[in-house]
Amino acid sequence: MKKALILIDIQNDYFPGGRFELNQPDAAAQNAKRVLAYFRKKELPVFHVQHINMNSGAPFFSADTAGVNINRLVSPFPGERVIVKNTPDSFFNTDLLPLLNELGIEQLVICGMMSHMCVDTTVRSAKRLGFAIELLSDACTTRDLLWENAPIPAELVHTTFMAALQNTFADVKRTETFIKSGS
Repeated sequence: MKKALILIDIQNDYFPGGRFELNQPDAAAQNAKRVLAYFRKKELPVFHVQHINMNSGAPFFSADTAGVNINRLVSPFPGERVIVKNTPDSFFNTDLLPLLNELGIEQLVICGMMSHMCVDTTVRSAKRLGFAIELLSDACTTRDLLWENAPIPAELVHTTFMAALQNTFADVKRTETFIKSGS
């Protein structure tokens, strides 16, 4: 099966000093960097997804700010496509699907930020569109949430979403397992 890597929203606003810091973004980005290096070495297609919030006064990912830029750990190389999106779904109103179809891609390796939002939404859309999906759990991260005044730690949010996506929507695995398997 021909595969491609999809790196979702690994952008500066999610890192320390950014406007919407996530839980351990550097660790997740380091794993995404390892997978990116693997894909580059094998000369397999790579797609960087960049979220730009078009609403005036957006709390993060505002156009023309440093926070909207893709983080230096996974900066696109020339020839690697950058897909700009404005919603959590990397396929909605973007050219991602036609580009994947043009390349004959059947399988996606997905990682990025935030597990409970853009990663989850994109994985579910990709599955609906017929792609086989490998989701790299330790190359994704999220943030603490609050529900009815009860805090939900980021680690619990993340593991819950990985568990919900496992089997039905994706083959969820760790970066090291993916690289060692030579998938």
